[in-house]
Amino acid sequence: MRSFPHFLRMAVAVTLLTVGASSEPVLAEAVADGAKPGTAGVAVKVSPEMIGAGIVSSGVTLPPIPPVTGNRQKPVPSWGKPLPYPVVIADRRNNRLIEIAPDKSIIWEFVSPNLKVYRGNEDVNFSPDGKLLAVSEEDNYDVHIVDYEKKSLVWTYGTPDVRGKEAGFLNYPDDAHLLADGRFITADIRNCRILIIDPKDNSIATQWGKPGKCRHDPPHELAHPNGATPLENGDILVTEIAGSWISRITREGQVLWSVRAPNIRYPSDAFMTVDGRQVVVADFWKPGRVVIFDPATRKISWEYFVKEGERMLDHCSIARELPDTGDIFVVDDLRDRVLVIDRKSKEIIWQYGVTDTKGHKPGYLFYPDGFDIDVFRDWKAALGRR
Repeated sequence: MRSFPHFLRMAVAVTLLTVGASSEPVLAEAVADGAKPGTAGVAVKVSPEMIGAGIVSSGVTLPPIPPVTGNRQKPVPSWGKPLPYPVVIADRRNNRLIEIAPDKSIIWEFVSPNLKVYRGNEDVNFSPDGKLLAVSEEDNYDVHIVDYEKKSLVWTYGTPDVRGKEAGFLNYPDDAHLLADGRFITADIRNCRILIIDPKDNSIATQWGKPGKCRHDPPHELAHPNGATPLENGDILVTEIAGSWISRITREGQVLWSVRAPNIRYPSDAFMTVDGRQVVVADFWKPGRVVIFDPATRKISWEYFVKEGERMLDHCSIARELPDTGDIFVVDDLRDRVLVIDRKSKEIIWQYGVTDTKGHKPGYLFYPDGFDIDVFRDWKAALGRR
């Protein structure tokens, strides 16, 4: 979701992004200090901020996993308001994935098996069949597939703690999805490209954009893309940081439309509404903002923006419309919480995480950064909830 982390200072010479209410995005290419000609990647010094809390767990005894009985087109029975389905959260600085039920119980957790290989998970999305999870790790320079039921790391692309642009290397990969054909898509931000990778042989099936060519001319060149969201018909919704561009592109590379997101300074991982007609996008800024708009007219149909206080967002990274209720789920990264905002009243009606308080015990998060909705398993019935 981000091009350059606001909290991280590396030993190598890197042009960083400064975020804040009075600053503008700096989107220069990262420069490797001391990189030798012909080397495939550049090692990155790991800072305490990147390690976060280390390997941690909630300590909760987890229930048995129910079978997959639903999908995105035909979800399992809803829990209704305020949160219709459990959510898997990428709890970034706790280096774990954690699934929270609408009643706020912890029902599933994947703890880092090894901080060298798995650290800083920042985006997570279910595969179309609900059995796998696609995960990206920006400042670990790799992406993964996690087997949900086995709770095991089954595939990795990229080289941990090494950034590069050659085969087998990434440079701040953001967003992670598994496509219907089994391929893996990610937005490789600092290489200004989107990659579709075949996990069977690690080959690059599709590349949009080119390293060093960071300007808006999709799909040939991309201006620091940080979102590549697959849509129901196979099209890809691409988010570019520079210029706040959002584009809908077919798998064959045809641009169906490309517009600037209104009222957004730093777009983060745009999604379509459930009906597929409008765009939902979070503004990764302070104060943060969520906008829903019509891409044909750029007219805003809904907006959430609070300048201060408990309801203010601080660098929100993802906003999505919830199925069944139509309310908005938001990841509020720097306030260490995830929220449901009522579509009509614009009040916060559900929250997990203690505002501005980091932790890993039940009820706490540490820099949550991504999420997906578990419409695949009937946890409501499995837990005996009415």
